[in-house]
Amino acid sequence: MQEPVVSVTDLHKRFGTLEVLKGVNLQVVPREVVCLIGRSGSGKSTLLRCINFLEEPDVGVITVAGISVPAGERTAEHRRRIIELRERAGMVFQSFNLFPHKTVLENLIEAPLIVKKMQRSAIIPIAEELLAKVGLSEKRDVYPSKLSGGQQQRVAIARALAMQPQVMLFDEPTSALDPELIGEVLEVMRELAKEGMTMIVVTHEMGFAREVADRVIFMDQGIFVEEGPPAQCLASPKDERTRRFLERYL
Repeated sequence: MQEPVVSVTDLHKRFGTLEVLKGVNLQVVPREVVCLIGRSGSGKSTLLRCINFLEEPDVGVITVAGISVPAGERTAEHRRRIIELRERAGMVFQSFNLFPHKTVLENLIEAPLIVKKMQRSAIIPIAEELLAKVGLSEKRDVYPSKLSGGQQQRVAIARALAMQPQVMLFDEPTSALDPELIGEVLEVMRELAKEGMTMIVVTHEMGFAREVADRVIFMDQGIFVEEGPPAQCLASPKDERTRRFLERYL
């Protein structure tokens, strides 16, 4: 059995009186692609944001690539471990969050320069290679405002990869895109999966989940209702809640 890249143990998260995550447990092994599906408000995005501590969990332990961070501590050591964990987990959001005043290339090299203290001369070739991977070499000196939504999201993926993470977290990466631009982003994600990148993807793109996921997890009201290979979870779900959800999306 492979050691998990991501391990989530007994994760609870509240916003005021609303309990959004109710004791979630998740293990993701190297090279595995896990797709989280479910209605809005089921806890999918909150789970993803807790994994890299954009949201601080109330209870539980998150481990990413050997860095374990328990919830609820307020120490300098706790903050240091969160920074270490985030270096290992790349995140791509619904909105592209690119720096508007920096070129595409500058967006890619910013975090490795500041967080990893890499030399500019060392990171630029890596950034250029990543731009080639996402099909945007010719846009290296362009500002984000001159790019389509699909191009901006591909830059955001390349930017996350520039930190050389061990897992990529995607929070509905195509939901802000026009329909004709969704395919170009999903194609980049397909290639990453083929290359063996460990990925956790919150998505409504059921075709992508069916084709690329090793495991699909259906979430409802803060718990995992059903999980399994796409052929089981999407084609012949056991739980009535999963079936009702899929009737709307398939």
